[in-house]
Amino acid sequence: MIIGAGPGIGQAVARRFAGEGLPITLIARGERTLRAAAAAVAPHGVPVVTAQADGTDRAALDAALERSIGEHGVPDVAVYNAALVRADEPGELSVRDHMEAWAVNVVGALNAAAHLAPMMAARGSGTFLVTGGMPEPKPQYVSLSLGKAGVRTLVALLDRQYGSSGVHVASVTVDGPVAPGTDFDPDDIAEHYWQLHTQPRPLWDREVLHTGRS
Repeated sequence: MIIGAGPGIGQAVARRFAGEGLPITLIARGERTLRAAAAAVAPHGVPVVTAQADGTDRAALDAALERSIGEHGVPDVAVYNAALVRADEPGELSVRDHMEAWAVNVVGALNAAAHLAPMMAARGSGTFLVTGGMPEPKPQYVSLSLGKAGVRTLVALLDRQYGSSGVHVASVTVDGPVAPGTDFDPDDIAEHYWQLHTQPRPLWDREVLHTGRS
């Protein structure tokens, strides 16, 4: 399940997991984004569910998650990849703008985990991954730096709550602009998600940092 199945990391992760034969659920805000993501996965021939939902709308997100569960069951792995990325310096944004960024970057992930992780825990297995970034905060990206710090805390909280029940919670922190053919190629980054999902339980990492091929 990919929440935030846009071009770049979202579609690359979907292709990577579809290549292993897993059925795929794609969730995104826009119908055009969903069509493009479904087309990217189609060559792998796996069952695909698409659902339109904004991660900040809990009712719509819950409905999309339930639609996926109805089709594919409780997911083996869920990836929260939605983010609001924009440049802003200290004091530049209004309170409303900061709350909007926080809702996308952190609260959407929290709500998705609150819906899915208990079911994974009841089954005794599952992986919940969040796309992180900004390993060091940058004053040119205040709201994003705050949000990605929140992601780290959220991962720690979810791991404490559900890890002992067999749910692997982790983040993939990307330290650079994602673009094909660069050190931050989305297909290279997608490999981290697969490696986290398949890690033996005694070796579980809570965060993987992608700094480039080198």
